[in-house]
Amino acid sequence: MEEIAISKFKATCLAVLKRVRRTGQPIRVTRFGEPVAEIVPPSPPARPEGWLGCMRGTAEIEEDIVSPVLEPEEWEALR
Repeated sequence: MEEIAISKFKATCLAVLKRVRRTGQPIRVTRFGEPVAEIVPPSPPARPEGWLGCMRGTAEIEEDIVSPVLEPEEWEALR
């Protein structure tokens, strides 16, 4: 693992972070030769399952969904 002094890290912080992200290689920051921190690349983002089936399990069928809601006599009354 590459090491960098804290003073150099402070001066080049953004460049060091960009390099870690680009290469994926961690860098250890030291102060007087002792490790202070480790800069590691971010973990990959979680991929969503996708939109197909994303609503699975969110609906409930309570009654018959095939039969009409109104009886034939009620349809006639609406006309």
